[in-house]
Amino acid sequence: MRQLRAEAGQASAGKELRPQRQPILSVADIAPSGRAISPDLRRLLQRHAQVKRGTVALSSGDRDVPGIEIFPGLRYTETCVDWLTPPTIIDATFARMDPLHHDRLLHFDTETTGLAGGTGTRAFMIGAADWIDGRFRIRQLTITSMAAESAMLRAFAGWLSEDTVLVSYNGKCYDAPLLATRYRLARMPNPLLGLGHLDLLHPVRRHWKGQWENCRLATAERLLLGVVREDDLPGSEAPAAWLTYLRGGSAANLRRVAQHNAQDLKSLAGVLVHMAKMERCCRLP
Repeated sequence: MRQLRAEAGQASAGKELRPQRQPILSVADIAPSGRAISPDLRRLLQRHAQVKRGTVALSSGDRDVPGIEIFPGLRYTETCVDWLTPPTIIDATFARMDPLHHDRLLHFDTETTGLAGGTGTRAFMIGAADWIDGRFRIRQLTITSMAAESAMLRAFAGWLSEDTVLVSYNGKCYDAPLLATRYRLARMPNPLLGLGHLDLLHPVRRHWKGQWENCRLATAERLLLGVVREDDLPGSEAPAAWLTYLRGGSAANLRRVAQHNAQDLKSLAGVLVHMAKMERCCRLP
């Protein structure tokens, strides 16, 4: 009997000493009332659950994210390349806009945690490019921690002025509204509000819809500029590249995201100049 009591005591002590497993967050924990959540948040929760269960364990020595750290968790890169020679005045008739001085243009593109939009989606990289002294300047902001988002938004706002004209590809429907949401959630004024915005997707569709297989930027850059990307990371894989890095994984694909973003900016400028020249040639007698 004493032996049985001793064994029972040992078992009870073992239960008390055993560390308790941390609870795994679920959709019900986030939205207990049955409210709908974004697909992006749902995927993040699933990833969180996998990490807690031990099914995903990442550790990499390749953690090198390009650029300099201008704020904890915020990296900044700037490069100048020889890319096109834009006319001083851009004929923007093709976009149903008045002529624009090329100094006012800011090409921009974001890389985000998903394509569904909504408050659960955030931009983890903002790229912007303009012409400075005849060269094409590409600047990129990348956050490597959630806490650095507000600093990224403030830095991007500093690149804009009252006479800036934004150039994008589907930016009116996606990038600009997404950033507007992030500025609102950060309780910051939206610096894009009221700025001119030349969205190249719409004139490209007016000119070539039905003639091309589709009107994506990759198609436009290939057919108009002769750009064929090699070893390009598809935009759909950008969220996984960033989340992998946040979880301790390799930064290799995150660097490829930056390369993809830089090429998007170059292609934006290329398509813009091509269509402006095409419009001017059509108007010549």
